[in-house]
Amino acid sequence: MKPIIISGSIAYDHIMNFPDSFKHHILPDQIHILSVAFVVEKLQKNLGGTAANIAHTIKLLGGEPLMIGPIGSDDADFQAHWKKHGINTSYIKRIDDVLNASAHITTDKDDNQITAFYPGALNRHEGIDISNVQEHANVAIIGPTYKETMIKHAKQCSEADIKFCFDPGQQMPAFTKQELMMLIGQATYLIGNDYEMKLLEDKTGWSTNELFDHVEVVILTLGEQGSVIMTKDERHDVPACSVTSVEDPTGAGDAYRAGFFTALAHGETLKTCGQVGSVAAAYAVEKYGTQNHDFIRQDFADRYEKTYGERLVMFD
Repeated sequence: MKPIIISGSIAYDHIMNFPDSFKHHILPDQIHILSVAFVVEKLQKNLGGTAANIAHTIKLLGGEPLMIGPIGSDDADFQAHWKKHGINTSYIKRIDDVLNASAHITTDKDDNQITAFYPGALNRHEGIDISNVQEHANVAIIGPTYKETMIKHAKQCSEADIKFCFDPGQQMPAFTKQELMMLIGQATYLIGNDYEMKLLEDKTGWSTNELFDHVEVVILTLGEQGSVIMTKDERHDVPACSVTSVEDPTGAGDAYRAGFFTALAHGETLKTCGQVGSVAAAYAVEKYGTQNHDFIRQDFADRYEKTYGERLVMFD
């Protein structure tokens, strides 16, 4: 299986659970003078960031993730985790004079989230280039991080004929209409949830059908309702894998991406890729935090077969 390049954030997640609904504490007609405080019942510091989350699950699946990006001086927890799991850190650049990025994520009982994000080392992307990667990879994921990094790495993938997935995520508002159009045009795959895709369509003016004039595959994630994988000629509605419990939805999308692109690197069909992504997401939902889930590949394969009624051959 060829390695998968991952450009995205590496951040600490401070995850908090709010036992009520945000909507009970935010008055729409008073939004211009918003001042609210949410008393949370649980706080946990976890390893996070889109690149690190995706890399964690790719490694569990037997793939070879190649993260490329900066990390701050407080990197000890990350380094210990990567060493434990045998994750390649050759293309992680340590920035000694700044702290690492960190996200403060509050989730209410309806699974709505409010996030405050400090970029820290992520702004220091000089010299961190896709061209530095020595291994031969035929797919990359350009996930949410510093906007200029995303634009630079997308251009470098395009120039190197590396197919990549554009995953704007929470960075969507940072891009201009022209930048989004350019990045979609360079990408082979485009992924986002229903809200992100609606925002993207509003910002570019392109409908879903018009997107296929610029990108080959659109992957729409729908949480507990599964996912939809579309090309100009085919559509696959993939049911979600059922979960034993919902401990934390944070990171489920990253686990889905890991499963999808690990299966893709193995040569699986788009439908199978979506199903592998769905099973990987279920494991993430069942654990608090974004890199705390674990599984044995045989158990993963058994769960896949039980869910979708077909054998998963990528572990053979």
